[in-house]
Amino acid sequence: MKKFHKIINDPVYGFITIDDELIHQIIQHPYYQRLRRIHQMALAHLVYPGAVHSRLHHSLGAYHLMRITLQELINKGIDISIKEQQSAKIAILLHDIGHGPFSHALEHSLAGKLHHEELSLMMMTSLNEQFQGQLQMALDIFTNKYPKKFLHQLISGQLDLDRMDYLTRDCFFTGVNEGLIGYDRIIKMLTVHNGELVVEEKGIYSLEKFLIARRLMYWQVYFHKTVVSAEQMLQRIIKRAKEIKASCAEPLHSFLNNENVISIEQFCKIDDFDVLMAIKSWCNHDDKVLSFLCNAIIDRQLLKVRYFTEPVDQKLIEEKRDLAKINHHLSEKELDWLVFVGEASSRTYDFEKDPITILYKDGTLKDIALVDNALINQNLNGVVKKYYICYPK
Repeated sequence: MKKFHKIINDPVYGFITIDDELIHQIIQHPYYQRLRRIHQMALAHLVYPGAVHSRLHHSLGAYHLMRITLQELINKGIDISIKEQQSAKIAILLHDIGHGPFSHALEHSLAGKLHHEELSLMMMTSLNEQFQGQLQMALDIFTNKYPKKFLHQLISGQLDLDRMDYLTRDCFFTGVNEGLIGYDRIIKMLTVHNGELVVEEKGIYSLEKFLIARRLMYWQVYFHKTVVSAEQMLQRIIKRAKEIKASCAEPLHSFLNNENVISIEQFCKIDDFDVLMAIKSWCNHDDKVLSFLCNAIIDRQLLKVRYFTEPVDQKLIEEKRDLAKINHHLSEKELDWLVFVGEASSRTYDFEKDPITILYKDGTLKDIALVDNALINQNLNGVVKKYYICYPK
């Protein structure tokens, strides 16, 4: 029987190989193809024009990294069966399938309290039924129920392939070099000890660069003040549309007006294009707040943002409210939508959750934060938090 073989040309890694017919069928499924229409970085392209890549790009990249990582581990004598390899690749391929329009930006605005990982699990369960149970092991790996824990750690952890791809890919498409990582070097240094993922001693410096690069990317790209402004405005557009029951085209209209009735089929019918089309239609809406926010997004006339290391001073908030009230003729209730405060936070390394473990040549194990002259140490413990205020220019 002829072996299955297809290649996909990826701008980051070159050719990505698909050599499994089941994986190809999953990629062809409408649930997966929908990821083409979901921006990986939401509205970051308003700051970094090149950041227009999709969730499909990212998931294929993570799949590629899983493929070469599994082969590396097998070369080191780690026992990974053909079925386990297939299932791990399926799990990483589908790890973000539950993302809704504009990814994280609208995660809780459209899907209520459901996290994208919960939606991913629901969709993977549905796909498992459609493929007659062939995805069960992938589901077990995804939910950390499979005995070989290292397979789950490759998908979800502080050193997972998800992070390796999005840092590499987001660097490529934004042009921000501070986030560059040596993913290939890190993968070469991965191994398994007592069933868990560890890193060989020679990989310490590459790991430290990986963690620092992630920190820099959060504050230079993901939490860039203009990105924060745009994504906050996008969230408020959806919330305002729900509040005033603004009409728009299907299927988004039914979704906005039936928040408590979310089916997989309904969720899979909406993507970035539905939301963008609604925003364009609301630019001329009678509601002053909704039309203001929509026009501001379309024309990139975004709310101004200022970051602070302490909670925003109440006097500044009142000053910006007074100016907005005069300049834009807003009521007190309308002001709440256009002048608001918030906070952004990130963590370089979590010292308690799923630590990154270094394996020394003599067989000893150490948390990366405890190695000699560690760059990642207790000084980087805890969350880095900034406070911001958004207001009309």
